[in-house]
Amino acid sequence: MSRRIDRVNELLKREISGVLQRDFEWDGSLVTVNAVEVSQDLKEAKVFVGILGGREEKVISRLNGEHGFIQGRVMKRVVLKHTPVLRFMGDDSVVRGVDIVNLLDEVAELPTAPPEETE
Repeated sequence: MSRRIDRVNELLKREISGVLQRDFEWDGSLVTVNAVEVSQDLKEAKVFVGILGGREEKVISRLNGEHGFIQGRVMKRVVLKHTPVLRFMGDDSVVRGVDIVNLLDEVAELPTAPPEETE
């Protein structure tokens, strides 16, 4: 991936996070922007959102329903030739990370073979 695309991804991630923090109430859920992936032509962006506290489908549908408002707020601060169309998607990487850590803990507790003695 090009360095320019990486910079645009990070800039959009920061600005979208700010909009979600300032302009939305989530009623007990914690909503975070984990990553943004912009297409090569900068016309579309996938926004991966982590949601703690349940109701993931409801939050994602609300974000996709209000993507025009969010785009407008973000593009007032970010000047690009083309305004990418934002599409919000659930990101379960945190849950997968916790599962992997739990599996590693279980493996660490398994009995091990005694060390071989060499003569």
